[in-house]
Amino acid sequence: MSRILVLNCGSSSVKYRLYDGDEVRAKGTVERVGEPGGGSADHESAVRQIIDGLDLTGLAGVGHRVVHGGRKFSAPMRIDDKVLAAIEDLVPLAPLHNPANLAGIRVAREALPDTPQVGVFDTAFHHTLPEAAATYAIDRDLAERYGVRRYGFHGTSHAYVSRRTAELLDRPYDELNIITLHLGNGASACAVQGGRSVATSMGMSPLEGLVMGTRSGDLDPTIIFHLRREAGMGVDDIDDLLNHRSGLLGLTGANDMREVLARRDAGDPAAALAFDVYRRRLTGYVGAYYALLGRVDALTFTAGVGEHAAAVRAAALAGLERLGIAVDPARNAGSGDRVISPDGAEVTVCVISTDEEREIARETREVLNL
Repeated sequence: MSRILVLNCGSSSVKYRLYDGDEVRAKGTVERVGEPGGGSADHESAVRQIIDGLDLTGLAGVGHRVVHGGRKFSAPMRIDDKVLAAIEDLVPLAPLHNPANLAGIRVAREALPDTPQVGVFDTAFHHTLPEAAATYAIDRDLAERYGVRRYGFHGTSHAYVSRRTAELLDRPYDELNIITLHLGNGASACAVQGGRSVATSMGMSPLEGLVMGTRSGDLDPTIIFHLRREAGMGVDDIDDLLNHRSGLLGLTGANDMREVLARRDAGDPAAALAFDVYRRRLTGYVGAYYALLGRVDALTFTAGVGEHAAAVRAAALAGLERLGIAVDPARNAGSGDRVISPDGAEVTVCVISTDEEREIARETREVLNL
């Protein structure tokens, strides 16, 4: 198998993996990019630092995570000048992420001019959303003109985890209905029907949906108008509030679920309320996606909170036994990829470690026919 380098440029970090077939030859993360005392002054220098430090002999391709592909990209795409320009056109839809993704692509193309580059889009997995799921009930001409629709995110994670769920259960992927719950600092739910995303909680941006580490998730849009009129807050201030100073952080002062759980267990009422708000939103999405799918074969938790917070998993699914959803306490307390529902449960509940970089490498190989 040929070597694939994966570059995952986040807003303040760059994660990389070098794969030789299925084996990881090198991996790492440059943290706090562009911050005082951080690992690199900017994304360009971080990517150069990574490429210069690796043995790239036999490299067959570079796979890049691109957060927003809009309506233009429904699948991974080999990057040329035209594709690069199209990704740049989408910056208004992802102003925090697409510029970082573009920086990584440009440096990799310059440093490795003879190596094909592939863009793998977070939004691509959700291109199968029915129009009724992707459409917001606003003036349709205005929505079309400015690209207002549900795009969904965490697509590489939901794709990887739903496929791994089918493998864990040894059942055909295209025959399963699965609810995947990606619970990290960012969090989203997805209903996967026969390998196709049919509903997802994030919308035009990653702000909509579940309560997250620093994002509010769902809220009444009137709150924005109210803060503008009554608090005198500007648009950028409100944007910053909802994306960076809300969620668990806004409710407790901490965006780490481990700290929230510790405070709750110590009797902190703010942490207890935050946990209940978080759990209630999650339970509601599980119920809603169950209703949309009509039949659920499996429900899978993934990402930092989903993989490691047994209390979150148990609380989120408590009371859903009449839907065939239950958690076995002993299995829930374990570790690794596993089933945590009781034997014979109608819905198999799983925990699976996500691996977005491995999914990017897989999709890159498919594009390059490797």
